[in-house]
Amino acid sequence: MAVLQMQRISICALKKNRKAILEKLQSMGVMEVSQFLEEDEDFRRMDTANARSSFEKAAASVDRALDILQIYAPEKKSMLSSLAGKDLVDQESYRQIIGDKESLLRTANQIQSLDRERAEQKSEILKLENSIESLAPWLPLEVPMDYEGTTHTEMLLGTMSGECSLEQIYSAVAEKAPEAQGFEAHIISAGQEGTYLTVFCLREEARQIEEALRGRGFARPSQVLQQVPAAAKSEMEAEIRRRESKIDEIEQQLTGLGVSRDSLKLLADYYRVRADKYEVLGTLPQSERTFFISGYVPVKYADKLKNALESRYDCVVDVEELKEDEEAPVLLHNNSFSESAEGILESYGLPAKGEIDPTAIMSVFYVFLFGLMLSDAAYGAIVSIACGAALKKFPRMGAGMKKSLKLFFWCGLSTLFWGIMFGGYFGDVVNVVSRTFLGNEVEIPALWFIPLNDPMKLLIYSMLFGLIHLFTGLGIKGYMCIKDNRYLDFFCDVVLWFLFLIGLIIMFLPTDIFASVAGAKIVFPEFVNLLGKGFAIAGVVGILLMSGRENKNFGLRIALGAYDLYNVTGWLSDVLSYSRLLALGLATGVIAQVVNQMGSMGGNGIFGVILFIVVFIVGHTLNLAINLLGAYVHTNRLQYVEFFGKFYEGGGRMFNPFKENTKYADIKED
Repeated sequence: MAVLQMQRISICALKKNRKAILEKLQSMGVMEVSQFLEEDEDFRRMDTANARSSFEKAAASVDRALDILQIYAPEKKSMLSSLAGKDLVDQESYRQIIGDKESLLRTANQIQSLDRERAEQKSEILKLENSIESLAPWLPLEVPMDYEGTTHTEMLLGTMSGECSLEQIYSAVAEKAPEAQGFEAHIISAGQEGTYLTVFCLREEARQIEEALRGRGFARPSQVLQQVPAAAKSEMEAEIRRRESKIDEIEQQLTGLGVSRDSLKLLADYYRVRADKYEVLGTLPQSERTFFISGYVPVKYADKLKNALESRYDCVVDVEELKEDEEAPVLLHNNSFSESAEGILESYGLPAKGEIDPTAIMSVFYVFLFGLMLSDAAYGAIVSIACGAALKKFPRMGAGMKKSLKLFFWCGLSTLFWGIMFGGYFGDVVNVVSRTFLGNEVEIPALWFIPLNDPMKLLIYSMLFGLIHLFTGLGIKGYMCIKDNRYLDFFCDVVLWFLFLIGLIIMFLPTDIFASVAGAKIVFPEFVNLLGKGFAIAGVVGILLMSGRENKNFGLRIALGAYDLYNVTGWLSDVLSYSRLLALGLATGVIAQVVNQMGSMGGNGIFGVILFIVVFIVGHTLNLAINLLGAYVHTNRLQYVEFFGKFYEGGGRMFNPFKENTKYADIKED
């Protein structure tokens, strides 16, 4: 378990080598840039915002083009393709593609242009379809909708709200314009949405008749065509077909451009890397001939980085230890087993300055407790085999995913171990299958005991494992106190609590309460009982007097000590939290047994075999999924709340090196 020691590295080099040095730093990816030299009259920072923005826009533009290609020329991927990670491209191929970046950028712009054109065509089709729909009530009209009539007559075209008869139309005109005689109304179509009509009248009476009709809800149509409606509809339908043909042509062009996908991915990564480089470039203090860059580098990489730069460029590289008050970024370094649990720690928070990396110890408990919660040998074998196969098949998967699968691989092995200890193989499937289909029950005995038959025994051991877990956390706190030369804190905050808690445990074990739970009476020799009481009294008195040791007021000091003693209830709560080991272990076994019993209800015939297979597959798949999630969540909780709560604060900042942050592919180093 370790947090890699950091050093500050400072580089001063000729400005002519600026690009090459930045690219070298970016390709090595072991230095976090963190400038501390301020601007002055000799060293200035250049404004790279516009250049960086242009690269970011170019990368976003290519990403958008790739998204469009995925719609019209989808990339064929398997269900597990998300595990494959990024492609690995050699330097020569990468240089060839980037050498053609202008052409590729035009291709990306063409893809977006075609997509916009397709969207415009779809929009026009939608408008035409809406126009045809609004034109439907007027289709029986045999004259253009803007027909102006004759020398002496005029046509009024419009709608009336609701259904309306000719008698109602004539009566409305007769009521409001009784002197108007020279008109004739025709209903084009009618329905609940309205009545569509034409009125032919004398020109001198047209305004008077229209005003009369308006009193009954008459309104001119919003869309007036210069054609006969049926002819206009035919033209619109022909236009829709033409535009649909254009859309098909565009989609074929986009499909054909799918061959550029891989090259466009590299182009997007190229612009993304350039944007990162210009972001760093904007932070560099530069004089007329030189530039300066500084940051953090892990000690294990410092000499390698220094030699790589000084051997190729005219520069000065200075590596120095950090100042006492300087808080460096955090980079964890663990063995292959513990490394898999680093994501669990990172989710809680990286170690702050002065804290140790608890990943190595935490990972052992994590795998141990996870397996105890799931505790079925068959489930454990499935999880381990699935994760192991994925790790072997996809060696280039992302670092985070690889750590997670490795963690579940080890958790699967732990589950397999506990399943064998408890005799759980898909619950009691061996017993049920042999009894139902073979007529002779066969049982694989547990190497230790069966929790369903003796749950209180598992509860006692769960509490024991919990105490070991909690005491380990308190022991780590003591180690950190000694490491920082805080010996008084070690005695008052660790030793006294160990005395108090161990004393309470020695006093509790011989009681009738514990005997009723454990089913066995424990009797200690008298000197052990006296030792337990002595430990408890010494711990109580010490905590009462020393918890508030920083306060000189004796009364307040005792009050703070009494308040700290109240934390013993927190310890009791923490220990009881480990009963979830029993609960989840029993839940897995009980649900598995229920599934097996349901599957065997069809008897030993053909139908019974089919029923058992279906119920077995569905039931155990659901049981595995539910309890796998439950074990993951509750094991995390035991680390975050119970274990870390005893010694760990976190709050460290993750090491963020200047590197090639590509999205689609990694470039193979020469």
